[in-house]
Amino acid sequence: MPTHTFSVNGKSVTVDALDDMPLLWVLRDMLGVRGPKYGCGIDVCKACTSHLDGRAVNPCVVPVSEADGGDVTTIEGLADGDTLHPVQEAWLEEDVAQCGYCQPGQIMAAVALLRETKNPSDEDIDAIANVCRCGTYFRIREAIKKAASMMG
Repeated sequence: MPTHTFSVNGKSVTVDALDDMPLLWVLRDMLGVRGPKYGCGIDVCKACTSHLDGRAVNPCVVPVSEADGGDVTTIEGLADGDTLHPVQEAWLEEDVAQCGYCQPGQIMAAVALLRETKNPSDEDIDAIANVCRCGTYFRIREAIKKAASMMG
């Protein structure tokens, strides 16, 4: 069985897994990282959105071999100790979550957007393709705008 070594939320890990095993299965089933959610498994809902080397990816369709030597960040690795990331703070202040299932992926997508676009327009925010079945898109948009202003 091939081995794969990469970082997850700042900690080096090595796993024995087939090269084409989805990174999401490695994270959830082998490493116990539960933040990225399984929704569709085909890169549609984006509930599993995480970061690989700083860019948003959907580990349900990323083979673990692509993570070799890389840095994976999930919602669990976003805060700095007890200090929440500004996007997480804004999410709480805007009371975004209803059921909460999609929220880790939504937050990770928002962080990636704000890394690239400091002052996103409504169109920039609406281009985030993460699905929220509860329909909290207005609050998501407001939280992203608030986080952008917090990040200055």
